[in-house]
Amino acid sequence: MNRNTTLALILILLLAAVALYLVVPTTHPAWVKSAVAFWQPESVRSLDFRLGLDLQGGLQVLLVADLPDGGVPDSGSLAQARSIVERRVNALGLTEPVVQIRGNRYIVVELPGITNPEQAVDTIRGTALLEFAEPPVTVDFMNMPTQVRTTYGQTALTATETLTLPLFTTVMTGEALQDAYPYVNPQTGAYEVGFKLKSDWAAFFADYTSRNINQPLCIILDKSIISCPVIRSSIPGGEGTISGGFTYDGAESLAVQLRYGALPIPLRIESYRAIGPSLGQAAVEKSVRAGLIGLVTVLLFMLIYYRMNGLAANLALTLYVLLNLVIYKLAPVTLTLPGIAGFLLSAGIAVDANILVFERMKEELRVGRSLLGAAENGFARAWTSIRDSNLATLLTCAILFFFGNAFAAGMVKGFAITLALGNLVNIFTAIFVTRTFVRVMIAVMGERINRSPWLLGL
Repeated sequence: MNRNTTLALILILLLAAVALYLVVPTTHPAWVKSAVAFWQPESVRSLDFRLGLDLQGGLQVLLVADLPDGGVPDSGSLAQARSIVERRVNALGLTEPVVQIRGNRYIVVELPGITNPEQAVDTIRGTALLEFAEPPVTVDFMNMPTQVRTTYGQTALTATETLTLPLFTTVMTGEALQDAYPYVNPQTGAYEVGFKLKSDWAAFFADYTSRNINQPLCIILDKSIISCPVIRSSIPGGEGTISGGFTYDGAESLAVQLRYGALPIPLRIESYRAIGPSLGQAAVEKSVRAGLIGLVTVLLFMLIYYRMNGLAANLALTLYVLLNLVIYKLAPVTLTLPGIAGFLLSAGIAVDANILVFERMKEELRVGRSLLGAAENGFARAWTSIRDSNLATLLTCAILFFFGNAFAAGMVKGFAITLALGNLVNIFTAIFVTRTFVRVMIAVMGERINRSPWLLGL
């Protein structure tokens, strides 16, 4: 066994050990979660499987357009609001939510297995109108013309009333933001919201701050003042932070709201309630049992028909299953029944790739090639078929995901995601892992296999 094969085998065994450790249901230390799932929001970082509404239930929120006098929004505004709500809950780690329009005023949001319902509800309904404004000046509305007073909603004033109100001058709104994210101030340890401006607004903000050094600039969210920091120097990079005594959840919620924009119409929560899984426990258990029976049947077929090659394929398929489960945890992927079906289908495709290799290998042996030469040629000849079939499947997954996203069909998206991930993992296991196991098998048992061709199913 040459050096490259030995190193490949060690790498595969290490990968299998790590995958098994992450998949086994146990309490993982916080540093492990931070190391392998650092891209997940801290508040929802987990190495547990995330189950969809059909498997574990969740929270259903009914939103209604809160327009003056019970007005009805136009269909475009309601559709835009639905899209923003879906992006917000996805950004909180609530993958595969069901967000649907009901009638001409309602949006139904179903959130699977949420850990912080208060945060989700606040994020859904928040409008997040952000303004950077110059400090207020006192305005005497009594001395303004009637038309101006009407603009500011002061039509009820009488001649005997005296009223002065602060008037802010807006410098920039949340439309200028390119990105927003939770941020920990390294000096104070306080949670803040970092932001980055679009390139054209970054130049404007640099010019404005250079002209207003030592002047306050107020940060206003939904007409409430968060803070009025003093500009100490020019800000040329278009990046800054918003402070305001945030918790992590508060900073994350605000960042999500700012990142995906304000709702085009105000939404009011009409009701919310816990909902159970749409599939009963018995149905889930039967589905899992059917999947396990199918996998075991495939493993037995490969072992009986292809013998030693079948054993190599089964070991690769076992690693294939572990790697898929690890990806589901780390991505994370919300598992629904259609998603599980996509995974099982991809497992069948993974076996098909091995069958192509082994049949090509048999053809090479029948024309008199050596055992190692037949194995290498078998993988080389099968590669184009494996590549083309997987590309075709990935293209189909992309189409399913696109239409599932366009029509808010989360179940279709789940099927497409798990099937696509399975195909990508299959390319690795069918070519690299199975080939390594076959090379090890030939190095260890080559002479015996040459004497007993039945060990390869010949």
